Amino acid sequence: MIRIKFKLFAMLTDFLPDQVDGRARTGNVIELDVAEGTTVQQMIDRYRLPDKWVHLVLVNGVFIPPEDRASRALVADDALAIWPPIAGG
Repeated sequence: MIRIKFKLFAMLTDFLPDQVDGRARTGNVIELDVAEGTTVQQMIDRYRLPDKWVHLVLVNGVFIPPEDRASRALVADDALAIWPPIAGG
């Protein structure tokens, strides 16, 4: 097992559990223990994030394009952050 930070923004925050393994969510962030080799896409699938709402995906501040999400494995202390599309005006 490895520990990561999982951050969801805007309306995606509702998909985060309030706590996991006794660790409480802090705002839009929760620390999770996941299996070594877990991919970005597996995290998206595990938390049932709607594809149309998964827009900007970063690992440690680096953009992960959609075609790389199924192969990008997370490692200990990674921070996975996901934003929905945001409209401005």
